Amino acid sequence: MKVLIVRFSSIGDIVLTTPVIRGVKKQLDAEVHVLTKKAFAPVLVANPYIDRLWLMNEKIEELFDALRAEKFDHLVDLHNNMRTAKLKSALKIPSTSFKKFNIEKWLLVNFKIDKMPSVHIVDRYRDAAAHLGLTDDGLGLDYFLSKDDEPNHTLIPESHRSNYVAFVIGGQHPGKMLPRHKIEAICSGSQLPVMLLGGPEDAVKGEAIAKKVGPTVFNAAGKFKLNESAALVRDSDVVITHDTGLMHIAAAFQKRIISIWGATVPEFGMYPYRPGEGSVQIEPKGVWDRPYSKLGDNKWYKPNFKGMEKIEVSEVLEALNR
Repeated sequence: MKVLIVRFSSIGDIVLTTPVIRGVKKQLDAEVHVLTKKAFAPVLVANPYIDRLWLMNEKIEELFDALRAEKFDHLVDLHNNMRTAKLKSALKIPSTSFKKFNIEKWLLVNFKIDKMPSVHIVDRYRDAAAHLGLTDDGLGLDYFLSKDDEPNHTLIPESHRSNYVAFVIGGQHPGKMLPRHKIEAICSGSQLPVMLLGGPEDAVKGEAIAKKVGPTVFNAAGKFKLNESAALVRDSDVVITHDTGLMHIAAAFQKRIISIWGATVPEFGMYPYRPGEGSVQIEPKGVWDRPYSKLGDNKWYKPNFKGMEKIEVSEVLEALNR
């Protein structure tokens, strides 16, 4: 059997597809091809269960001829949007898609009516290939690194090379991120050194936090590539994180995770999947308008989400230091 698995973006969503990739390869003994956006190649490039990784720039149509020539037996659509509809129409092969529950999400965001199934999105992804014989192998998520992904440890103070807290300070949208003063208070109360992680867009904030708190905090945000940051997550003692891609990477390494939720909610089915023992989810108390939006982004028709101010620093520190 030759199977094409499709998920275009983003980091966390792609990590959540890895049990399907592994299962199709190991349980079905299939030749596995995966199609994603070129920007997210680092997430999958070292995955040993992928026989060929296909990378899309912007136009899916550019790949139609090459994909037709592969003569796939089946397509597993784990994105389920207009692009994948075009792809399925072009390839004309048997396909299945995962259910997105967009109506249920809309009801939960706009009317706080919870009709979402109590099922993690990983299990919904797996259901898209269940008719092929795919079952839950109980192994959780995968994230593979090569020797080239090891960070340059000379850039890291010796005090932060072992026994540290990895604190992921960024997020795709503002409604997912703690305000700076809350992050500073958590860092100040940690019994272990804290390493701040994030992208280039988080570098200035990270430097300000490190300067405010002092030498127990090292700002690694913007200093390392994605997979180097993943290696730093892997080597940490515990991970504090917003609802981000690195949260799911931490779950793949079965780290103890303190996940902090704001505009988005675990009920969407994208909480850490089978993380390390002792992991907790922390949500603001007394915030009536959650979930604020599906992705945590601001909306033009209502004021910006302020619920992250109601995350209790003491609750985070109790979980961290325990």
